[in-house]
Amino acid sequence: MNPRRATNQHLVGYARVSSVDQDTGIQRDALDRAGCNVIFEEQRSGTQREGRAELERALKVLRPGDALVVTRLDRLGRSLRDLANIAHEIEEAGAHLRVLEQHVDTSTAAGRAFFGMLSVFAAFETDVRRERQLEGVTKAKSEGKYKGALPRLDRQKVAELLALEVPKTVVAKKLGMSRSSVHRLADEIEEERRRADASWRTFRDFIPHGAPSAER
Repeated sequence: MNPRRATNQHLVGYARVSSVDQDTGIQRDALDRAGCNVIFEEQRSGTQREGRAELERALKVLRPGDALVVTRLDRLGRSLRDLANIAHEIEEAGAHLRVLEQHVDTSTAAGRAFFGMLSVFAAFETDVRRERQLEGVTKAKSEGKYKGALPRLDRQKVAELLALEVPKTVVAKKLGMSRSSVHRLADEIEEERRRADASWRTFRDFIPHGAPSAER
């Protein structure tokens, strides 16, 4: 029996994928292993808050002392404003947020600060990716090579499978991708993790040892 289930605290899981051809199974398994008492799932884009009925249900069931649990911050949302609003609603309910892969827990002062940093990074990354896509399309059109949108590599699924230590060759076969594409995405994912870890270490070094908690 998971010890978290024996407490009065409820861990409310939330899993999201962007389209109907994706599956929340990997996220659901991770949330279940984390001890979530209930898991809300939906297939909706994270670029906007509207229409995400399961997220609204998850937020409504939160009680004081509970935690909303997601595997990664981008499962909760990709807009800085939406992330800030969701975090505020969680706080208003007397609950807190836990992000499994990025080791965020907003029940602590350091966790709240790190959440803010990651939110900014997530929004910035989305903007940069969109800008690069537009630049690529513009260049392809100018060279007469643009043939419309290419099939999108499922970056999130690659990240989730690699996090479970699935071999890259198996990931490529499972997702119908070339091994070179999986290796390239794996390198990008690892670089992002290193940057996030470096940001956390930099932030942590600014916290004096033995400093009083912000809650006091």
